[in-house]
Amino acid sequence: MKFSELKRILKDNGCYMEKGGKKHEKWFSPITGKYFRVGRHSSEDVKKGTLHSILTDAGIDLEK
Repeated sequence: MKFSELKRILKDNGCYMEKGGKKHEKWFSPITGKYFRVGRHSSEDVKKGTLHSILTDAGIDLEK
């Protein structure tokens, strides 16, 4: 999965970007109340462990 696809999934689930940075963006999930970082490399693939960590922090389960 690319970072651009991940960001679309996050937005569809109510998450939003708090602020941007040079390499990462700070996102917030209203589902879990947690902040988490997402890379700004839209065309790169998200590593499996990173993807799992971000989705867990966001409270999103793609297995549904």
